[in-house]
Amino acid sequence: MGHWENAGLPDDFDGLVRLFPLPNLVLFPHVIQALHIFEPRYCEMLSDSLESDHLITMALLTPGWETQIEGNPSIGDVVCIGRIVSHTPTDDGRHNILLAGIHRARIVSELSVNTPFRQARVELLYDYVPPDCEELVDRYRDSLLGVFRSLIPQDASGSKTFGELLTRQLPLGILTDIVGYAVSLPSDAKLRLLGETNIIARYEILMSYLGNQDEGDTTFPVSNPHSAPSPPRPQEFPPKFSDN
Repeated sequence: MGHWENAGLPDDFDGLVRLFPLPNLVLFPHVIQALHIFEPRYCEMLSDSLESDHLITMALLTPGWETQIEGNPSIGDVVCIGRIVSHTPTDDGRHNILLAGIHRARIVSELSVNTPFRQARVELLYDYVPPDCEELVDRYRDSLLGVFRSLIPQDASGSKTFGELLTRQLPLGILTDIVGYAVSLPSDAKLRLLGETNIIARYEILMSYLGNQDEGDTTFPVSNPHSAPSPPRPQEFPPKFSDN
């Protein structure tokens, strides 16, 4: 966490974004992802971003993309707009960046462009809590935090990163994003979480993936808790640089 948390979209944001599709990465708002950029088309995308709004939008390649590599492989329609908060070029023309997730969005249409990287028009997605569920927010936040504590390896729970996370009174929406990003879940599960703007529903989906349920909480069903899969463990956090 840092000053970037308050960084929003530019005042003149017009819904046009640069797309950076990757096969196994779903970026969420409120987290930072390390990226290693070396393909020429994405180096050009990075240069274009650094010269203007510092925005790059992460998209997830959908199954079957390997057979469409020569064209524009299909991607999920839900994306996360990120802001570059750190850029370190290397001696061999590559780049290491830190990208902070700042906003959910949905692709309205891809654009026909001359650039080697893909671009799209998006609509912004906004979190909300149904009025009749507002009294659940604090209890659900505490419940999710408790589950997350139980999943963190003991040697990691004492780290500064997790220590700050576990002691801060984060809003439920932010907490679901951080936990959804940090735990090891299939990419399609993470994309489902990213696309859910109802914070209560997102909490319920996340908890169902984690395989936990409050005593007496019947918000979502557990059909057979004795045969439920083991809860996913948190992945390395912060993550290593990913390759494009």
